[in-house]
Amino acid sequence: MCKIEMKDKGTALQIMGCFIGATGIFLPSALLVLFFFPIWHNLKKYATVYRALEGINAVVVGIMAAAALYMMKDFRAASWTDISLNVAVITATWALLNYSRLPSPVIVLIWMATGWVFILI
Repeated sequence: MCKIEMKDKGTALQIMGCFIGATGIFLPSALLVLFFFPIWHNLKKYATVYRALEGINAVVVGIMAAAALYMMKDFRAASWTDISLNVAVITATWALLNYSRLPSPVIVLIWMATGWVFILI
């Protein structure tokens, strides 16, 4: 894997790197949605494809859970207060996603604003 650090390359190249990274991350899934979605309903009619999609869904859920646990390994909890704050944020986010009609980006912005408030205090 090639690792290129852009911190010494200047603002223009850093912005270009952001666009290249965003394109590399989001373009494949956008292309799948745009080109695969029209034939999606026709494929779901076949039992074999439908069962395979159930298995793929289970794998994706497992990968997402593993990614969440991998990201959480860096939580540095100096005290029980830090641990309880992390659990409270996770629980509140889950509750907002399940029981309110707030869109996910709004919830993310709320937590970002809350983090900035705690940093400034």
